[in-house]
Amino acid sequence: MLLTETMLFNVMKIKLNLVNRTNTLLFCILGLFHLPMVNAGESMAMEYRIDSGDKIAIEVYGEPELSREMLLNDSGKISYPFLGELAIRGLTLFEVEQKIHQGLLGDYLINPSVSVSIIAYRPFFIDGEVKKPGGYAYQPGLTVAKAAALAGGFTERASLQKIFVVRSSHPDKTPQPVEPHSLIGPGDIISIKQSFF
Repeated sequence: MLLTETMLFNVMKIKLNLVNRTNTLLFCILGLFHLPMVNAGESMAMEYRIDSGDKIAIEVYGEPELSREMLLNDSGKISYPFLGELAIRGLTLFEVEQKIHQGLLGDYLINPSVSVSIIAYRPFFIDGEVKKPGGYAYQPGLTVAKAAALAGGFTERASLQKIFVVRSSHPDKTPQPVEPHSLIGPGDIISIKQSFF
């Protein structure tokens, strides 16, 4: 009788292993066909490059003395505990996380969990044929038309066919023609030209 119970137990154990392996294989196969969908806001966050005027939050899980909120100044550097000055201008949020993680790893922490996020983006600027030209707080998803609304709206002489943007993300800094529905980014300079008719 003991032999039969042992055999039955082993058979059940083998069946359970087969079920687990089948489920794991099925999960892996389905995972290949399920590619994550990234919306425009997430895509921007993944590709967004930090620059002067951005306010960021750095959090290290379980280490409140290493968690900070900082405004990136014109030098493009931040002063961070244990690591000193770090040049982060032009880096993505992920690259900043990795830089801090690598700096803290080993000498200071065993496996630091670092998270970096944007608290406030640097402002965008709008000039020309709007009622209140100037700098305004950037918000993700901002279009030229929404930016003009923040600036009091277009004047009656504004030309919707002569709108130009100098993108802060482009190194050449040349004005590019855009439409009212075009997206803008932090630090961009929008110029609304005058209509002659």
